[in-house]
Amino acid sequence: MNFVQSITAWFATVREPFTALGRALHLAALGLAVASTHAAAPGAAAPPLATAPVVSSSAAGSAGWDGVVQAVRQTTVSAQVSGAVVALDVRAGDTVKAGQVLARLDARAAEQTAAAGAAQAQAARAAQDEATKEFARQQQLYEQRYISRAALDRAEAQFKSAQAQAGAQLASAGAARTQSGFYVVKAPYAGVVADVAVVLGDMAMPGTPLLTLYDPLAMRISVAVPQTVATRWSPDSAVQVELPGLPGGHRVTPSKARLLPAADPATHTLELQLDLPASVAGVRPGMFARAWLPGGAGTDTGAAAGARLYVPARAVVARSELTAVYVVAADGRVSLRQVRRGAAVGEQVEVLAGVSAGERVALDPQAAARATTQGRTP
Repeated sequence: MNFVQSITAWFATVREPFTALGRALHLAALGLAVASTHAAAPGAAAPPLATAPVVSSSAAGSAGWDGVVQAVRQTTVSAQVSGAVVALDVRAGDTVKAGQVLARLDARAAEQTAAAGAAQAQAARAAQDEATKEFARQQQLYEQRYISRAALDRAEAQFKSAQAQAGAQLASAGAARTQSGFYVVKAPYAGVVADVAVVLGDMAMPGTPLLTLYDPLAMRISVAVPQTVATRWSPDSAVQVELPGLPGGHRVTPSKARLLPAADPATHTLELQLDLPASVAGVRPGMFARAWLPGGAGTDTGAAAGARLYVPARAVVARSELTAVYVVAADGRVSLRQVRRGAAVGEQVEVLAGVSAGERVALDPQAAARATTQGRTP
């Protein structure tokens, strides 16, 4: 082998690894280019978005009307006499029994008056006893013919006068004793103290509110319903009550429902009262409530009379002051639409404006946002 052949063989040996490496790099670059081409293809298929329809309350067969919790028995205990508040035995939130002392007023003057009335009644009773005995003696003398009939009549008149005066003094003493009892304020029934309107040292006058008491075992929901709903309502209607403020916010069936006959001249609504079962615990006067009435009747808002629109709560997007949903059209196009949000009902949210019944909204706002940003339809 000559020198030229040796150089050629050595060059072939050294070039072989570089040639294999070049082929490998070329195949890798070709694969990346193909993958990039597929990723950039505008018509590539993407996972479909999960959607849910905008539901109308009229289609669901019921409509919700806002109301407030009231106590069937709620009393504002007021002062019946004038006097300074010298004792407050309860505070707001305390549970009291029927007849329990709630507050005391300064009753020193009334107690003195009652004592004077009792003494006068005792004196009148003693005078009555003396007149009774005197009349008995006069009767004996008249039977023995020692006195005339006129003398007996005078004795009888004195006896009746003493008897009447004793009765008047006893009544006056009883009134003074009853008046002194007004200075001790007691609970008219068992309940919960909702508010105490006075403090120690306040001067109470007749009619001054002292505290508010309610019975927690008798609660009801007051709902103002329009006349169009009231005309179609009947006592046999299936009504449910929702209390969002309670844990779970479950709906309950009222034990009794009644529609008051008079309408409010300002709002032209009628009051519907729904009594809550005694088993519902934790309800307090003034809490927010919602009554669900069958038929979905209400004011005309466009598509249907009284229709209320609801979407799943997870479909609503809140960005700063923007509240919106991603609406998915029939052809798959996704658009962000601003809505006006209403009250939440379980896992649903009422939409007051922005969408129509039957439209579909995306349940995953992030996936819908990505589809909108990439400019492709799912």
